[in-house]
Amino acid sequence: MPEKFSTSHKSSGALPAAPRHVAIIMDGNGRWAKSRGLPRIMGHREGARRVLDVFEAAAKSGVEFLTLYAFSSENWNRPKTEVKALMKLLMASLKKYGKMFLEKEVRFRTIGDISALPEDCRGEIEKLEQSTRRFTKSNLVLALNYGSRGELVRAVNKIGKSSNITWEDIQKNLDTADIPDPDIIIRTSGEMRLSNFLLLQAAYSELYFAGVYWPDFGAKEFEKAMREYAKRERRYGLTTEQLKNK
Repeated sequence: MPEKFSTSHKSSGALPAAPRHVAIIMDGNGRWAKSRGLPRIMGHREGARRVLDVFEAAAKSGVEFLTLYAFSSENWNRPKTEVKALMKLLMASLKKYGKMFLEKEVRFRTIGDISALPEDCRGEIEKLEQSTRRFTKSNLVLALNYGSRGELVRAVNKIGKSSNITWEDIQKNLDTADIPDPDIIIRTSGEMRLSNFLLLQAAYSELYFAGVYWPDFGAKEFEKAMREYAKRERRYGLTTEQLKNK
Protein backbone atom coordinates (compact mmCIF):
# COMPACT_ATOMS: atom_id res chain seq x y z
CA MET A 1 0.00 0.00 0.00
CA PRO A 2 1.45 3.38 -0.91
CA GLU A 3 2.55 5.66 1.90
CA LYS A 4 1.28 8.74 0.06
CA PHE A 5 -1.78 9.22 -2.09
CA SER A 6 -3.46 11.94 -4.09
CA THR A 7 -7.09 13.01 -3.94
CA SER A 8 -7.08 15.20 -7.03
CA HIS A 9 -10.34 14.95 -8.96
CA LYS A 10 -8.70 15.76 -12.29
CA SER A 11 -8.91 12.88 -14.73
CA SER A 12 -5.80 11.84 -16.65
CA GLY A 13 -7.85 12.06 -19.85
CA ALA A 14 -7.66 8.32 -20.45
CA LEU A 15 -10.71 7.67 -18.31
CA PRO A 16 -14.30 8.62 -19.09
CA ALA A 17 -16.36 10.69 -16.68
CA ALA A 18 -16.49 8.78 -13.42
CA PRO A 19 -19.54 7.97 -11.30
CA ARG A 20 -20.10 10.02 -8.18
CA HIS A 21 -20.30 7.01 -5.83
CA VAL A 22 -18.60 3.64 -6.24
CA ALA A 23 -19.23 0.80 -3.79
CA ILE A 24 -17.04 -2.31 -3.71
CA ILE A 25 -17.53 -5.76 -2.20
CA MET A 26 -13.90 -6.69 -1.49
CA ASP A 27 -14.14 -10.45 -1.95
CA GLY A 28 -11.58 -13.22 -2.26
CA ASN A 29 -8.85 -12.40 0.27
CA GLY A 30 -8.90 -15.87 1.84
CA ARG A 31 -8.98 -17.67 -1.51
CA TRP A 32 -6.13 -15.50 -2.78
CA ALA A 33 -4.03 -16.63 0.18
CA LYS A 34 -5.08 -20.28 -0.14
CA SER A 35 -4.12 -20.34 -3.82
CA ARG A 36 -0.62 -19.35 -2.74
CA GLY A 37 -0.39 -21.74 0.20
CA LEU A 38 -0.58 -18.88 2.71
CA PRO A 39 -2.68 -18.40 5.88
CA ARG A 40 -5.99 -16.60 5.25
CA ILE A 41 -4.91 -13.57 7.26
CA MET A 42 -2.12 -12.95 4.76
CA GLY A 43 -4.80 -12.48 2.12
CA HIS A 44 -6.57 -9.94 4.32
CA ARG A 45 -3.32 -8.07 4.89
CA GLU A 46 -2.62 -7.95 1.18
CA GLY A 47 -6.21 -6.86 0.62
CA ALA A 48 -5.74 -3.99 3.07
CA ARG A 49 -2.86 -2.76 0.92
CA ARG A 50 -5.24 -2.43 -2.04
CA VAL A 51 -7.58 -0.02 -0.25
CA LEU A 52 -5.53 3.12 -0.74
CA ASP A 53 -4.43 2.01 -4.21
CA VAL A 54 -8.05 1.88 -5.29
CA PHE A 55 -9.02 4.98 -3.33
CA GLU A 56 -6.31 6.95 -5.10
CA ALA A 57 -7.48 5.68 -8.51
CA ALA A 58 -11.06 6.59 -7.64
CA ALA A 59 -10.16 10.08 -6.43
CA LYS A 60 -8.05 10.79 -9.52
CA SER A 61 -10.93 9.81 -11.80
CA GLY A 62 -13.39 12.08 -9.99
CA VAL A 63 -15.24 9.70 -7.65
CA GLU A 64 -16.49 11.58 -4.58
CA PHE A 65 -17.62 8.59 -2.48
CA LEU A 66 -15.92 5.20 -2.24
CA THR A 67 -17.71 2.68 -0.01
CA LEU A 68 -15.93 -0.56 0.86
CA TYR A 69 -17.64 -3.63 2.34
CA ALA A 70 -15.00 -4.36 4.96
CA PHE A 71 -16.79 -6.56 7.52
CA SER A 72 -20.35 -7.84 7.23
CA SER A 73 -22.72 -8.63 10.07
CA GLU A 74 -22.41 -12.29 8.98
CA ASN A 75 -18.62 -12.29 9.20
CA TRP A 76 -18.83 -12.81 12.97
CA ASN A 77 -19.58 -16.45 12.08
CA ARG A 78 -16.04 -16.96 10.82
CA PRO A 79 -13.42 -18.68 13.05
CA LYS A 80 -12.74 -16.61 16.16
CA THR A 81 -9.04 -16.46 15.39
CA GLU A 82 -9.76 -14.93 11.98
CA VAL A 83 -12.23 -12.40 13.40
CA LYS A 84 -9.71 -11.36 16.05
CA ALA A 85 -7.02 -10.96 13.41
CA LEU A 86 -9.35 -8.86 11.25
CA MET A 87 -10.14 -6.52 14.14
CA LYS A 88 -6.41 -6.16 14.83
CA LEU A 89 -5.79 -5.38 11.16
CA LEU A 90 -8.60 -2.81 11.16
CA MET A 91 -7.14 -1.08 14.19
CA ALA A 92 -3.65 -1.01 12.71
CA SER A 93 -4.93 0.40 9.41
CA LEU A 94 -6.95 3.15 11.11
CA LYS A 95 -3.92 4.27 13.11
CA LYS A 96 -1.52 4.05 10.17
CA TYR A 97 -3.58 5.98 7.63
CA GLY A 98 -5.62 8.29 9.82
CA LYS A 99 -3.01 11.03 9.55
CA MET A 100 -3.11 10.83 5.76
CA PHE A 101 -6.86 11.43 5.73
CA LEU A 102 -6.32 14.63 7.69
CA GLU A 103 -3.46 15.80 5.48
CA LYS A 104 -5.32 15.08 2.24
CA GLU A 105 -8.71 16.27 3.55
CA VAL A 106 -10.49 12.95 3.12
CA ARG A 107 -13.66 12.47 5.11
CA PHE A 108 -13.66 9.07 6.79
CA ARG A 109 -16.98 7.59 7.81
CA THR A 110 -18.63 4.25 8.49
CA ILE A 111 -21.97 2.55 7.95
CA GLY A 112 -23.17 -0.39 9.99
CA ASP A 113 -23.56 -1.06 13.70
CA ILE A 114 -20.10 -0.40 15.10
CA SER A 115 -21.31 -0.91 18.69
CA ALA A 116 -20.36 -4.59 18.42
CA LEU A 117 -16.75 -3.84 17.48
CA PRO A 118 -13.96 -3.94 20.10
CA GLU A 119 -13.79 -0.81 22.23
CA ASP A 120 -10.40 0.30 20.91
CA CYS A 121 -11.65 0.04 17.31
CA ARG A 122 -14.77 2.03 18.12
CA GLY A 123 -12.71 4.74 19.77
CA GLU A 124 -10.34 5.04 16.82
CA ILE A 125 -13.27 5.11 14.35
CA GLU A 126 -15.13 7.80 16.27
CA LYS A 127 -11.99 9.91 16.63
CA LEU A 128 -11.22 9.72 12.92
CA GLU A 129 -14.84 10.39 11.90
CA GLN A 130 -14.95 13.46 14.14
CA SER A 131 -11.62 14.88 13.01
CA THR A 132 -12.44 14.56 9.29
CA ARG A 133 -16.13 15.44 9.30
CA ARG A 134 -15.55 18.95 7.94
CA PHE A 135 -14.06 17.63 4.68
CA THR A 136 -16.29 17.32 1.61
CA LYS A 137 -14.00 16.72 -1.38
CA SER A 138 -13.37 12.99 -0.97
CA ASN A 139 -15.19 10.42 1.16
CA LEU A 140 -14.00 6.96 2.17
CA VAL A 141 -16.81 4.93 3.71
CA LEU A 142 -16.16 1.60 5.44
CA ALA A 143 -19.09 -0.78 5.92
CA LEU A 144 -18.32 -2.40 9.28
CA ASN A 145 -20.61 -4.92 10.96
CA TYR A 146 -22.94 -3.96 8.14
CA GLY A 147 -25.88 -5.86 6.68
CA SER A 148 -28.62 -4.29 4.61
CA ARG A 149 -31.41 -6.13 6.41
CA GLY A 150 -30.12 -5.00 9.79
CA GLU A 151 -29.87 -1.45 8.46
CA LEU A 152 -33.54 -1.58 7.43
CA VAL A 153 -34.54 -2.84 10.88
CA ARG A 154 -32.64 0.04 12.50
CA ALA A 155 -34.34 2.53 10.20
CA VAL A 156 -37.83 1.21 10.93
CA ASN A 157 -37.17 1.29 14.68
CA LYS A 158 -36.06 4.92 14.40
CA ILE A 159 -39.27 5.83 12.59
CA GLY A 160 -41.46 4.12 15.19
CA LYS A 161 -45.17 3.52 14.81
CA SER A 162 -46.71 5.18 11.80
CA SER A 163 -49.62 4.35 9.56
CA ASN A 164 -48.17 6.05 6.50
CA ILE A 165 -44.43 5.38 6.16
CA THR A 166 -42.96 6.65 2.89
CA TRP A 167 -39.72 5.75 1.13
CA GLU A 168 -38.42 9.19 2.12
CA ASP A 169 -39.04 8.33 5.79
CA ILE A 170 -37.01 5.15 5.42
CA GLN A 171 -34.29 6.75 3.33
CA LYS A 172 -33.50 9.52 5.81
CA ASN A 173 -33.14 6.94 8.61
CA LEU A 174 -30.76 4.61 6.78
CA ASP A 175 -27.05 4.52 7.62
CA THR A 176 -26.49 6.21 4.25
CA ALA A 177 -28.98 9.05 4.81
CA ASP A 178 -26.57 11.76 3.64
CA ILE A 179 -24.68 9.64 1.09
CA PRO A 180 -25.83 9.36 -2.53
CA ASP A 181 -26.88 5.93 -3.78
CA PRO A 182 -24.02 4.08 -5.49
CA ASP A 183 -23.86 4.53 -9.24
CA ILE A 184 -21.99 1.26 -9.56
CA ILE A 185 -21.34 -1.68 -7.25
CA ILE A 186 -18.23 -3.73 -7.97
CA ARG A 187 -17.66 -7.23 -6.62
CA THR A 188 -14.32 -8.96 -6.95
CA SER A 189 -13.46 -12.71 -7.05
CA GLY A 190 -15.99 -13.68 -9.73
CA GLU A 191 -18.91 -14.14 -7.33
CA MET A 192 -22.17 -12.63 -8.62
CA ARG A 193 -24.33 -11.60 -5.67
CA LEU A 194 -24.77 -8.60 -3.37
CA SER A 195 -24.48 -10.51 -0.09
CA ASN A 196 -26.72 -8.21 1.96
CA PHE A 197 -24.84 -5.09 0.82
CA LEU A 198 -26.72 -1.83 0.15
CA LEU A 199 -29.79 -3.68 -1.11
CA LEU A 200 -32.10 -0.66 -0.93
CA GLN A 201 -29.52 1.79 -2.22
CA ALA A 202 -28.67 -0.50 -5.15
CA ALA A 203 -32.11 -0.19 -6.75
CA TYR A 204 -30.66 1.55 -9.82
CA SER A 205 -26.96 0.80 -9.41
CA GLU A 206 -24.94 -0.71 -12.23
CA LEU A 207 -23.35 -4.02 -11.24
CA TYR A 208 -19.85 -5.06 -12.24
CA PHE A 209 -18.29 -8.41 -11.38
CA ALA A 210 -14.51 -8.61 -11.63
CA GLY A 211 -12.91 -12.00 -12.14
CA VAL A 212 -9.91 -11.30 -9.89
CA TYR A 213 -9.57 -11.62 -6.13
CA TRP A 214 -9.53 -8.35 -4.17
CA PRO A 215 -5.74 -8.44 -3.48
CA ASP A 216 -5.23 -8.39 -7.27
CA PHE A 217 -7.72 -5.55 -7.86
CA GLY A 218 -5.59 -2.46 -8.29
CA ALA A 219 -5.78 0.80 -10.23
CA LYS A 220 -5.82 -0.90 -13.66
CA GLU A 221 -8.73 -3.14 -12.69
CA PHE A 222 -10.57 -0.14 -11.28
CA GLU A 223 -10.07 1.80 -14.51
CA LYS A 224 -11.35 -1.21 -16.44
CA ALA A 225 -14.54 -1.14 -14.36
CA MET A 226 -14.93 2.60 -14.98
CA ARG A 227 -14.65 2.10 -18.74
CA GLU A 228 -17.34 -0.56 -18.58
CA TYR A 229 -19.53 1.77 -16.52
CA ALA A 230 -19.16 4.48 -19.18
CA LYS A 231 -20.73 2.12 -21.73
CA ARG A 232 -23.87 1.57 -19.65
CA GLU A 233 -27.08 3.48 -20.36
CA ARG A 234 -28.84 4.39 -17.12
CA ARG A 235 -32.50 4.89 -17.99
CA TYR A 236 -34.26 4.88 -14.58
CA GLY A 237 -37.43 3.51 -16.14
CA LEU A 238 -37.30 5.77 -19.20
CA THR A 239 -36.67 4.78 -22.81
CA THR A 240 -33.52 5.61 -24.71
CA GLU A 241 -35.46 8.12 -26.79
CA GLN A 242 -36.76 9.87 -23.67
CA LEU A 243 -33.24 10.19 -22.33
CA LYS A 244 -32.03 11.76 -25.56
CA ASN A 245 -34.83 14.34 -25.41
CA LYS A 246 -34.29 15.34 -21.79
